Amino acid sequence: MFVPGRRSVLAGSAAALLASLGPAGPAFATPPGGPWAIELFTSQGCSSCPPADAQLGTLRSRPDIVALSFHVDYWDYIGWKDPFATREMTDRQRTYARVLRQRYVYTPEMVVDGVTHEPGITRDSIEEMLEAARHQSPQRATPQLTRVMDGPLTITLAPFEIGAEPAEVTLAVYDPRHATPVPRGENTGRTLDNFNVVRRLETIARWKGTAASWTVPADRFKSGQGIAVLVQHADQGAMIGCNKLEPNVTG
Repeated sequence: MFVPGRRSVLAGSAAALLASLGPAGPAFATPPGGPWAIELFTSQGCSSCPPADAQLGTLRSRPDIVALSFHVDYWDYIGWKDPFATREMTDRQRTYARVLRQRYVYTPEMVVDGVTHEPGITRDSIEEMLEAARHQSPQRATPQLTRVMDGPLTITLAPFEIGAEPAEVTLAVYDPRHATPVPRGENTGRTLDNFNVVRRLETIARWKGTAASWTVPADRFKSGQGIAVLVQHADQGAMIGCNKLEPNVTG
């Protein structure tokens, strides 16, 4: 169900910071200036989406990328209701469409760092978007994420000049992988693999750029889920920084 879209690139700025990745694991430095966020808007009711879903599956292990998939609900009427689709995820895509001055929403759509978008079905197009995002924001305000075992999550940000408007600190909790047999709709007879499927999306705080720390209770997470934190200019503007804590995944 691909509908072509128009790329739009907005300016962004950030400050670099070392991050701790991996619950109860060793700390290591993120790649210089990274990571960058890739948000895939997808649907199990869309026959054009599996190639982009597969691309996200290969990208999720890269330390320079926070890869997330958001399942939209506007294709549910054509024969198959996506079990992971919600109006909240659709609303996030529609906000990007307004901010990036798109004429319409479409699937699959990859939004990279809140500044550029394409279907994301080829590696070359994805690398091109990443390169554009790196040029827009070569340094980052990468949040430090700390969680011991199954305890609460601590988010820490160093001081950064963000301008007059506060930035938004958003928590995304995701399931690493789902394999779903689809008996109806455009993907009839296929078993679809979806990766880093966002199940909870929550604004933690509005950040004014001063040194800050927040604690998220452990009851926000289920065993085996991954955690991402996105820091971006208000109203889903350009990303300032992002980071992830991933469970051990195979396949």
